[in-house]
Amino acid sequence: MGKVLIITGPAGDAQGWGDLSVSENVCQAIKDTGNDAEIAFVTSMDEFYRAIEEKAFDIVWSALYHVSAKSETIGVSDSDDNWLADILDRKKIPYIGPNAATMKALIHKTTTHRILHKAGVAVPYHYQIDREDPLPDLVYPAFVKPSFESRSVGISDNSVVHTPDALEKQVAYIHDTFDQPALVEEYLPGREYTVLMLGSGEHQEFLAGRVEVDQSKFGKYPILRADLRGVGLTKIRPACHRRDEAVALTRDAMAALGCMDHVRTDMRLDARGQLKIIEVNGIPGLKPLKSWSPQMYTMHHPSPEGPLEDYKQLIHKIVSSALSRHGLV
Repeated sequence: MGKVLIITGPAGDAQGWGDLSVSENVCQAIKDTGNDAEIAFVTSMDEFYRAIEEKAFDIVWSALYHVSAKSETIGVSDSDDNWLADILDRKKIPYIGPNAATMKALIHKTTTHRILHKAGVAVPYHYQIDREDPLPDLVYPAFVKPSFESRSVGISDNSVVHTPDALEKQVAYIHDTFDQPALVEEYLPGREYTVLMLGSGEHQEFLAGRVEVDQSKFGKYPILRADLRGVGLTKIRPACHRRDEAVALTRDAMAALGCMDHVRTDMRLDARGQLKIIEVNGIPGLKPLKSWSPQMYTMHHPSPEGPLEDYKQLIHKIVSSALSRHGLV
């Protein structure tokens, strides 16, 4: 049996799998499936250091990239000393999830795109636009979003732009509202798919699904706004004939990025029907029933006891695989 120290805080919902109640669900699922767990809710770096120095545990599982009081946006950590995976690496503390370098690449969408493009993995065309940068000469329509956010934060119908004037206005909105670069990329109008990577090595598996939303909930464009996510309005259905293609794309992406344990890849069809990766999530949501990871696990591994038992088995697979990877079982 191993003990997991769960790290979360005010930013758990913005950065990771959900708020404190979700961490409590994760904690209980770990206990119910044979391991032990404890939550450390940290609001400062001092509290984080005290948790990892004073508590007894075998492995850490963090819902945070960095400690922050922001509960709505991820933002950008201003120092490597604030990236929790960096600190865990320096202290040689085992943890669940990708290493520090990969986590930084995943939260920085432009970096993710560049790594994948270099590896020959299909991604949209993309430009990172900082303040004072000239606007690129690109093919419209284009899509504009923050460079460092998740959960569709900063995305609305205004994100789809058709003219240079609309592009300039939306880029300025990202700069002024989120104080970070704007990511301008190819608008992908087709269906959205998602693939969950669980485990590593002999424990690894890929679960594919198609994202389905009630069409009446969309605005002008079929895009996932923040208000459609994490509230039970998105459903995951079988990927059907796109399954093998989506899994192959994700397998290549995971290898290029060095992902481990529990990572989700989101992709959409472009205007020609080709799947392209739009984001790789290093801390996927874990809200029971509502988040995509639990939905996908139930779709592929349904048990007679129902989705809540499936949720426990999902958590158990993530934890037991990570313990094995670190030689702790």
